[in-house]
Parts: sequence; structure tokens; C-alpha cells
Amino acid sequence: MLSVNAFRGSTLERTTFGADGEVPDRAVWIDLHSPTLAEDKLVERALGIAVPTREEMQEIEVTSRLYVEGGARYMTATLMCNSDTEVPRTTAVTFILSGHRLITVRYDEPKPFAIVGAKLARLCPASITGETVLMDLLDAVIDRAADILERIGTDVDAISHEILESEGSMSRGHSFKEILKSIGRRGDHTSKARESLVSIGRLLLYLAAEADTMKWAKDQRAAIKGMQRDVQSLSDHATYLSQKISFLLDAMLGVVSLEQNNIIKIFSVAAVVFMPPTLIASIYGMNFKHMPELDWDFAYPAALVVMLLAAVLPYFFFKWMKWL
Repeated sequence: MLSVNAFRGSTLERTTFGADGEVPDRAVWIDLHSPTLAEDKLVERALGIAVPTREEMQEIEVTSRLYVEGGARYMTATLMCNSDTEVPRTTAVTFILSGHRLITVRYDEPKPFAIVGAKLARLCPASITGETVLMDLLDAVIDRAADILERIGTDVDAISHEILESEGSMSRGHSFKEILKSIGRRGDHTSKARESLVSIGRLLLYLAAEADTMKWAKDQRAAIKGMQRDVQSLSDHATYLSQKISFLLDAMLGVVSLEQNNIIKIFSVAAVVFMPPTLIASIYGMNFKHMPELDWDFAYPAALVVMLLAAVLPYFFFKWMKWL
């Protein structure tokens, strides 16, 4: 899908058309969402640039993600999608600055695109350029990453209280298996957020180095430096969350091990408790002809009492030793 955002009045008007359309001269932001080959060719002819393929966008080398070609600056970053669900994923998005226009190439729906699109559709400055839209998008991506990490932190704190502080809450609430799954999901979420932040940090570093060449204004350079600080602090927070999640995983495995030991201890005590009565019953179950106790009138009740004492005494002994 090919969408063109052009300035009109005090808003950025979005128009969607196919490969048979024409890119207007007043276009500020051209958004290629899962473009067809014909749409790629249309943009390439209109702007004189090369649109990278999906395979080229997924390359991880810095030189393949941040470069200048034909007077246009290509910047590819990894952004998060479906971050509000239990199955988040990452996607590569390419930002191309050419002649004060921004061209974005993507194959998914990162939420910052919808946020910025709706914001500029309501109101935007008359001096808006592709560089301005790029800064808005990057700022929205960073804000979104902050929200994601904040939500993960809240979830991790809840899991921490459930594991470490609530006596017996896990047996009444989630099972061990569900808690382990929840820890794993939060770890995966955090790693994807950190991957996105690292990618955005490299992109901002590249923009800061190219700001002089592009003759950006002083306030734009200051905005880049501010975003770099935000990305660094968020990356540090993501690292902290990763370490906390690893600690919770170790703690959870320790709790599971303790529960297993308690179960084994119960079976061991039960075996010891029932061993003496079993021994006594085995003795009097022998088919020997001369057993003096067989002639006693109260031999049977006496044997039952002895077996009961043999079971009760070890139990109280274990309680006294605090093994139970």
C-alpha cells in the first residue's frame, strides 16, 4: 500500500493510491506499507531513489542499515509490534530522507506510525518537512518503548510479590507452570524492547553525525541529543529488568525445588512411620508353630497397640526435631 502525506491548510492530509498514481510535489511523507514491486518502481521513478527490499532491510550490518546513496540517507531500525499482546514481535523499518521528504518502508504496523499520523492529521506546523516527521516518529517510538518497559516493570513487580512475599498465594492462584510462562514472556518482551532501543540508538548516533552535513537547525540537534539520552536511560532500565527477570526465574526454580523436596520429605516420613508397624505385622504373620504370643488371650489387641505406638512415636519424634 502506498500512502502520501501532503501538507494542506494546517494539517497533513493522507492519500492512498495504487501503482498507477503519481507522487505529488507537495508530498512530505511517503509511507510504503508492504509495497508491491510496482509501487516500489513508482516511488523510485518519482524521487530518483532506490527502495530497499524486505531482505535488504533485515540485514544486521551497520553499513547495510545506515548509509547514503544517490543523495538520500537510508536508516533502518528495528521496531516493536503487537507490544500490547502476549506475542510481541519486531520488524525492520527503513527511513529514507531525500530532498526534505521522508519515505518509510515497512511490512508491519508499529503503533508510533498510527500515533504520529493521527497527530499530524489534526494539526501540524506550516514549516513541516520530512526531517520534522522523522523526529516525531522517533520521539513516538521512544515514548512507546518507555510505556512498554513501564508495563513490564509493573508485571515483574507483581510476579516478584507472588513468588517471594505471598505465603501460599501460588497454590491458591497461578500454578508454577503459569508463573514460569509469565516470567518467560516478560523476558522475551524485555529483550525485544532492548533490541529496538539499541537499533534506535544507532540511528540517532548516525543522525547526530550527519546533522552538520544536512545543516540541521540547533534545536533539531538538541532534540537528537535529548533522544539519545532517553534511549540510553531506557536501555539501562531494560538491562535492569532483564537482570531482575533472571533473578525471579532462579527464585522460582528454587521455590519449585523446595516444594519438590517437601513432597519427597513427606513420603520419606510416611515410609519411616509405617515401617515399624509393618515389621510387627510381618513377624506375627509368620507361620511358625511355636510362637508364645499366639496363645495369649489379648495377643491381638496388644499387637495392634504396639503397631500404633510404633507409628505414633516416630511421628512425634520428627515433630520434636522440627523435621515436619
